[in-house]
Order: sequence, then structure tokens, then C-alpha cells
Amino acid sequence: MDGALANIKVQKIVLATGIILFGIKITAWYLTDSVAIYTDALESIVNVFSGAFGLYSLYLASVPRDENHPYGHGKVEFISAAVEGTLIGVAGLLIIIEAIDSLFHQSKISNIDIGIWLIIFSAIVNFLVGWRTRNQGRKTNSLALIASGNHLMTDTFSTFGVVLGLTIVKLTGLLWVDAVTAIVFAFVILRTAYKILRASVAGIMDEADTEVLKKLVKLFNSHRKAPWIDMHNLRVIRYGKVLHLDFHITLPWYLNVEEAHDQVDEIDALVKAEYGDKVEMFVHTDPCREFSCPLCPVSNCKVRKHAFNELVEWNVKNVSTNERHGFKSEK
Repeated sequence: MDGALANIKVQKIVLATGIILFGIKITAWYLTDSVAIYTDALESIVNVFSGAFGLYSLYLASVPRDENHPYGHGKVEFISAAVEGTLIGVAGLLIIIEAIDSLFHQSKISNIDIGIWLIIFSAIVNFLVGWRTRNQGRKTNSLALIASGNHLMTDTFSTFGVVLGLTIVKLTGLLWVDAVTAIVFAFVILRTAYKILRASVAGIMDEADTEVLKKLVKLFNSHRKAPWIDMHNLRVIRYGKVLHLDFHITLPWYLNVEEAHDQVDEIDALVKAEYGDKVEMFVHTDPCREFSCPLCPVSNCKVRKHAFNELVEWNVKNVSTNERHGFKSEK
């Protein structure tokens, strides 16, 4: 199945699950009048809204590029993640307000056993769906699915915290524990919101993805060919599941256009073997100059002016700068 269609299918499951679990948690809250369960139910409302928006964003991200969107529509996933993070943050603040109020206006919790079992069931379902969603997101580089999966899995842990709090209330009769439990896990929810918002803003602002750069540099170093004298100005931009990669590569000046293109094709094949069709690569070829000789390992070069001295190992810093390695005055 196409990656975009698979993502949409998974997000439909997330949305359907969110609606069902919201109904279960609302029922549990109605039966128990627990503010901690109210916390869980309120976050489930967020799951439903973010699930619906996430589904729309994945559909839009799958629309082919057009004249108005030459890089495609993938960046809508960052907007989806931003909306989800915002909704989660608002839910966390509302939970804190409600929990503080309940500390001063404590009410009896009833049917606590039924409430605990309903919440445990919802936690297990949330974890399984979240784990499946996050894995699909990582497989297809979908920030929207990764954010959704992480949210659901975090929701699972906070739900078990609610269960722990309710168990303490059941065993001790201390009603204030219910409100304190809600406050503690409201801060967990706020932390999740911050992480999701941070990732979405980084994507919108085209922040350098250090982990992707490290992986690419390691790949290029391990398969480096002698004619690949220098690599610099390496940049990676993410548009949804697609990575746009561009850089400069220094090749021997005497290669004709076809021979230089063959070298670029080798790099392209190397990248596609690692990432498949999730990468678009744009390469600018630079001819070597006399100052490149000490860094050039080509052994059969007939026009060498200086002896080979050392091979500069590529790293994130020296491939990201717009300078040929070791010669700051040259571009």
C-alpha cells in the first residue's frame, strides 16, 4: 500500500478510537464524579479534534505538487502537529484549573471500581493504537503520525497514573489525592504539548535536523569514492514525509558532463537505497582546483599539481558550511 494511503488509514483508526474512548471516559466520569477521570476525558476531547484535523492534514499532504505548491503540500503536517500541541496545552491548563477548584470543593467519588476498570481498558487500547501510529509515522517520516502516536502513548501513562490515584483514594478515602493526581498529570500533558509544538515550529522554520544530517554524513563517509573530493553546503528540508536534500560536490575538473553525471547518479542511488523515494536530491558539481590536490585521493590523476596529503573526513559541521574544506578563502 502507498505510504500516504497507509498513513491516512492509520489516522482513521486513531480518530475512531478517540471517539470510542471519549465515550468510555465520559461514562466513567459520570459514574464516579472523579476529577482525575475528568482529566482523562478532557484530554480525549483533544484526541478527537486533533485526530480529525490530523486526518485532513494527511489527506492534504498526499495531494501531488502543483503550480502553486512546487514542493508539495507536506508542510501542512507541521501545522497539524502545532494545532494538536496547542489543544493539548489548553487541555492541560483547564485540567489544572478544575483540579485546584476540586481541592477546595471536594465531592464524594462513587462507583470507583467500575471507573478504574473502564480507565484501564481505555489505557491499553490507547497504548496499542499509539504504538502502531508512531511506528507508521517513523516508517514514512510523518510528523503528524509521530506526534499523534507519542500523544496517545503519553496519554496511556497519564491514564495509569489516574488509576494509581484512584486506587489510593479507594484504599485510604483521601479525596484530595484525586485532585493532586490530576494536577501532576496535567503537567505531564503540558510537557507533551511543548515537545509537539517545538517539533512543529522547527519544521515550519526549516530548522536543521541534526540527526538526519549525521545519518547522511555517515552514509557518505562509509561509501565515499575517490572522485568525491569535497562535499559542502549540505542542507536538508522536510516537507511532510519527503526530505529535500541539496549540496555541492567537488569532482575532478577534467570529467566531462556525462562522467560527472555518473558520479552524481552513484550518490543518488546510495541515498535512495537508504531512504527510498522519500528523498529529492539536488546536487551542484564544482570542478577541483590546484589547491584541491592535497585533499584529492584520485590515484591515477595525470594533471595533479601537488601530492595527496590527507583525506578530510566529512562531518556535520564541515559539510554544512559553504566553504571548500581546509581553504576558507576559496568558495
